[in-house]
Amino acid sequence: MNDWFKFSTDGLLAIILTAIGIYIALVILTRISGKRSFSKMSSFDFAMTVSIGSILATVIVSKSVSLQYGIIGLVLIYSLQMIVAAARHYKPIRNLVDNKPTLLMQNGKLIAANLKKCKVTESDVKAKLREANVIKLSEVKAVVFESTGDISVLHGADNKAIDDWIMDF
Repeated sequence: MNDWFKFSTDGLLAIILTAIGIYIALVILTRISGKRSFSKMSSFDFAMTVSIGSILATVIVSKSVSLQYGIIGLVLIYSLQMIVAAARHYKPIRNLVDNKPTLLMQNGKLIAANLKKCKVTESDVKAKLREANVIKLSEVKAVVFESTGDISVLHGADNKAIDDWIMDF
């Protein structure tokens, strides 16, 4: 327990240099792999972001993991992400990696079974409707629980229909 409160300038210097080194590696790898590396378009993208954060934290504050091992870990995670991103062009891989959007409300009517399946409450949907400035349920064309975990509200005039391409899931 006494080690928790120990402080040394050597330890501080090690943390500073490791943080700088891993940060530089992170920036370089992000520039190489592109913007997708921090997107949240699929559950795999989310897992990548969490993995990167875990590696960064472990390398910076742990004496047991060296900067070199941390960089190797980052390179592996980024490589996996780029491979999976490229492989997602094939439907079987896309079906394995990506979550499917789920329709929670259509034409102003809640779909109770889908709410239950997604573990979303009516209160969650109401909050999203308010965020989208919906004032009448008749304006709501669809509420979609996206593959990213976000909830989208599609609304507009009664005489406008949603293009099939947008609702193709």
